[in-house]
Amino acid sequence: MSTMTVRGRGGRADRPAASGRRRSRVARWREDLGGWLFVAPAAVIVLGLSIFPAGWAFLLSLQEWDGFSEPEFVGGDNYAELITDADFFSAVQHTGLYTAMFVPMSLFAGLFLAVALNRRIRFIGLYRTAIFVPFVASAAATGILSTYLFSPQFGLVNNVLRTIGLPAQGWLEDESQAMFVIALMSLWGQAAFTTVLYLAALQDVPGELLEAARLDGANRWQTFWRVVWPQLAPVTVFTAIWQTIGSIQLFDLVYTTTRGGPLDATKTIVYYLWEQAFRRLEFGYGSAVAYALFGLTLLITIGVVVYSRRRGTEAF
Repeated sequence: MSTMTVRGRGGRADRPAASGRRRSRVARWREDLGGWLFVAPAAVIVLGLSIFPAGWAFLLSLQEWDGFSEPEFVGGDNYAELITDADFFSAVQHTGLYTAMFVPMSLFAGLFLAVALNRRIRFIGLYRTAIFVPFVASAAATGILSTYLFSPQFGLVNNVLRTIGLPAQGWLEDESQAMFVIALMSLWGQAAFTTVLYLAALQDVPGELLEAARLDGANRWQTFWRVVWPQLAPVTVFTAIWQTIGSIQLFDLVYTTTRGGPLDATKTIVYYLWEQAFRRLEFGYGSAVAYALFGLTLLITIGVVVYSRRRGTEAF
């Protein structure tokens, strides 16, 4: 009898606890559901603007379609043609040249400007704002500015060269100089991005490390390379990957300045993609170029991340 009473009391005592746990689970479920309902519209838009176009582009890459007639399934013929396309590999070379010029210049300029702006001087907020202004300017405005500055006939740069007795240059109309000019104008517009990243990283460097370096007798140069620079390694890796991806996708500045010229010297991969898809209306072949670009970007990103982690640099 006593045993049954104890069991009965234990059962009645367990019921409120079980009921409380059940209500707690329901409350957590409602909170999770509310959170998912808030993010659902944005998630649907993001997925709709990324996964659906990617899937449709892959389907197009297996077809031959001009946008009007009935699509014709060709399988991997577009990719096979891409492998033997000399114009495509020429665009890859031009993109690689631009990337090799722009990315190091962007990292160096951003680091230099960040160090210069990481000081407590008067009007420092104004200086930082002025550095960031070109980043928010449109590519069309940057292209128009570069066309005016580097015009061989009436450009400001050639006028300055004539004034100091130096010969005028062809710039955007010279196939050996056009890509350098585009890289220079890209640097003018994108240096603010790397500057902001490096500036934030510099302000996160522990002051104790800097003070310890000074007490050990290190000068400013030694303090920077021995103490500060290792702290900037993750930011450098991330910035290099980001700028490399942006360089491979260069289109707008080429479109607003040279249109791939002179003599196709500035025709990049994305410009070649646009030309195939929207000028020649070869949407299937253009989609194959897009997936080749995606594969190249993915390989570069994976390679840089693996290399940085083997060197002991965690960027993510």
